[in-house]
Amino acid sequence: MAPGNHTHVTEFILMGVSDRPELQIAFFCVFLMVYGLTLAGNLGIVILTSVDSQLQTPMYFFLKHLAIINLGNSSVIAPKMLVNFLVAKKTISYYGCAAQLGGFLVFIVAEIFVLAAMAYDRYVAICSPLLYRALVSPGLCLLLMALIYTYSLTTALTVSSCVFSVSYCSSNVINHFYCDNVPLLALSCSDTYIPETAVFTFSGTNLFFSMIVVLTSYFNIILAILRIRSSEGRHKAFSTCASHMMAVTVFYGTLLFMYLQPRTSHSLDTDKMASVFYTLVIPMLNPLIYSLRNKEVKDALKRFLDNPCQSFQSV
Repeated sequence: MAPGNHTHVTEFILMGVSDRPELQIAFFCVFLMVYGLTLAGNLGIVILTSVDSQLQTPMYFFLKHLAIINLGNSSVIAPKMLVNFLVAKKTISYYGCAAQLGGFLVFIVAEIFVLAAMAYDRYVAICSPLLYRALVSPGLCLLLMALIYTYSLTTALTVSSCVFSVSYCSSNVINHFYCDNVPLLALSCSDTYIPETAVFTFSGTNLFFSMIVVLTSYFNIILAILRIRSSEGRHKAFSTCASHMMAVTVFYGTLLFMYLQPRTSHSLDTDKMASVFYTLVIPMLNPLIYSLRNKEVKDALKRFLDNPCQSFQSV
């Protein structure tokens, strides 16, 4: 990711969500609240799933890592974004921009595959409950997470290296609130065919394979639920995966809109709004989705608030 002989840009200017000065303080307050709720909600999920003995299951193991990933994704974007609302010079260094893009890619790719792993977990729990402990063992969960993080890091290094291998020698104004590949490549003064192909290939491949897992899992889950004779049994089975279905629909819908459209159709202003949603809003909503619709999480929170010292002693 070194600049190379043909790169003259040493820093970039981030235009932000809006360039209207009168809105900067209002946006700062709104996004500070969003980021604060994201930190509180996801840290709460991490703590609860770590200390409560009744949440030591594969489903909550993956939920804990989803919360860690949400924390990472927001923290790569939000602090610099908040600072830029308050300063006149909204700059980020060349290498800072590369690091931000790489960090964002690590967490967004990891989230894609953690959601797929959670869908597989729910599929086994509902469709093959007698084999659940064997098919979703603690060892397998650890292996899956290790593979997900390794692959995410490899993807991030590959794509960000491609994006920063081109020359930036004219405009350095990024029409975005963080360093993303599409607005960055729009600034390049050299051929962007290879990095654009890399971005599209990795985005398409990752979304395709993860969505195959998710759709196949939920197709079989719905068939299994429909075969349950009692309405109470159907409701109980559906409630165990309703939160995840909601989170998956919102997340994948936004990503599909953002990345799998031709370059000629891209509107950077529209993309900014979509990016706000999946980098800041979804990480804030996930803890609410999984806690408000999940009795076990609400019970764990009540136990923790009643006696936090005992919860930590039991770890």
